[in-house]
Amino acid sequence: MIFSLSFAALFLVAAGLRFLAIRLDGAGAMFRRPVSALADIIAAGRWALSLALYGGILLGLSYAVRDKVFAPAAALLVGVLGLGFTYGIAFALDSWERVPPEREFSRALGEPGLILTSPRRPGGTAVVLLQEPSDPDGARVVAVPGQPLQYQPEFAGRDPLSTPLELLEDGNPWFLRSLAIDLQLNANRLNRLFAQGLEPFMVYTGALIFLLCALSFIMKMSAWPLVSLFLGCLAFRGVLSLEVFFNSPEMQEAFGSFLQDRLEPEWATPLIFGGFGLLVYLYSFLVFLARRQSKNEN
Repeated sequence: MIFSLSFAALFLVAAGLRFLAIRLDGAGAMFRRPVSALADIIAAGRWALSLALYGGILLGLSYAVRDKVFAPAAALLVGVLGLGFTYGIAFALDSWERVPPEREFSRALGEPGLILTSPRRPGGTAVVLLQEPSDPDGARVVAVPGQPLQYQPEFAGRDPLSTPLELLEDGNPWFLRSLAIDLQLNANRLNRLFAQGLEPFMVYTGALIFLLCALSFIMKMSAWPLVSLFLGCLAFRGVLSLEVFFNSPEMQEAFGSFLQDRLEPEWATPLIFGGFGLLVYLYSFLVFLARRQSKNEN
């Protein structure tokens, strides 16, 4: 019950904040095509699902350790519920994405000649739009300090839709911005796996949850619940960083060259998570046996 409430609360709060950040990001809205409110809700929900996956499991395990629930039963229950919630929300978001948008919105942000620059970097690059701001991919003049003006008949960068909007601004600490970026990468990964089919999604998500639940022993290292929760946050942040690292194109290429044709590179990450989770469970079991034997001898 506590896990369900924590997971739902984290998902709703994170999705709401993410949706507001997307809608209030006027500069970001200028460089993407007009989309409906439902599309922004789906994008916010996918980002929030990644946060709820990590945060919900962390809070559920912390509550189980604090109330001295039998560790294997707590890990199994939290893992099953986490996998069920993740798949259910991913399925709902995928179903909503198939709904055709009723109305698209666009914002009147100025007229031709609008100058775009960053107030945090007054001496940085400036972009002058030569057409309507509603068509940001049109002709422009780029002013780079120390260089002549550059005329671009059209935007030569990548598709803005393929670049996720950042949740946090440059003025925030780096560890918060890096966390938001890693969560976005995790959300993109889960979305691609769900599009590939049920088996890849369940295997990858199940292995990730299996590893996260195996780290519940970290929350028993301190008698203070707040310290234990902080240690759990550090451990989960490390797992998220490892997940992003293993799923990077360079590591996937390294896995492919090592595995050759024996296994697809995408299966390497869940296998690593599952194997490391088994080692952690084995370590916890041996520690339990050692403590029990020590008590019997005393």
